Amino acid sequence: MTEKIADNIQKWKEQLSPEEYEVCVNHGTEPPFSGKYNDAKLKGFFKCTCCGEKLFSSNEKFDSGSGWPSFWQPVSEENIEYLSDTDYGMVRTEVNCKKCGAHLGHVFDDGPKPTNQRYCINSVSLKHEKDEWSSKIIEKLLIKHN
Repeated sequence: MTEKIADNIQKWKEQLSPEEYEVCVNHGTEPPFSGKYNDAKLKGFFKCTCCGEKLFSSNEKFDSGSGWPSFWQPVSEENIEYLSDTDYGMVRTEVNCKKCGAHLGHVFDDGPKPTNQRYCINSVSLKHEKDEWSSKIIEKLLIKHN
């Protein structure tokens, strides 16, 4: 079972990049239009950066114009934790990975049909399965080469 982020902050600090740590652990936000998945047209699944849980599918990704990758529904409601966020003088619904507790972004009620939902997600909170596959191949090649 994967540890929740709050259970071992030091482990996550060592495992994540500074940007990933700021967003996933400190509930930060990457600047709009800066994330690598904002305009990405990749097919397949987007997983949690921290624990690898499958969160979103490219089939539900759409261009919201918000500056962050947007999805109209998660792969499974069971994989998402919803929390009330009242920071910055507004009421929003924060979305986290239910498995490890990593902050993902927020969900809004202004998305497309059929759900009318817009899951506005930080790119650094996600890893596309093809990125994961490419990293494993490179790692194997480096090990074999050394």
